[in-house]
Amino acid sequence: MAKEKVVRPTEAELAILRVLWPRGPSTVREVQDAIEPRRGTGYTTTLKFMQIMLEKGLVRRNADQRTHVYEATVSRVKTQRQMIGQLLNQVFEGSSQQLVLQALATKKSTPAELAEIRQLLDELDGGNQ
Repeated sequence: MAKEKVVRPTEAELAILRVLWPRGPSTVREVQDAIEPRRGTGYTTTLKFMQIMLEKGLVRRNADQRTHVYEATVSRVKTQRQMIGQLLNQVFEGSSQQLVLQALATKKSTPAELAEIRQLLDELDGGNQ
């Protein structure tokens, strides 16, 4: 079975994907308007990044209209899991325990987040006590 080619988005590409994931198909102008206040990049820079992302297979482009519309080809969850997997192996030597402990120690979680984490742990444990 052939292994799927993994493309890791750059920081700038992630900023674009963070716009495309919730919005869905969008023009370069719409993406630019959404990221400009945070990143301070120009239209042509955003266009160039999106063209590179097209070549990498991170987005697809619908060229049916005069204004091209781009949409993400990778899901948020798949991208997060891929990046966490790389981080887990490269930094934490495969220890998910260390990754979770460091993540929880880095930023204070809200009571709601902790409750959700506990629920997930209970589900993963399968109720075995």
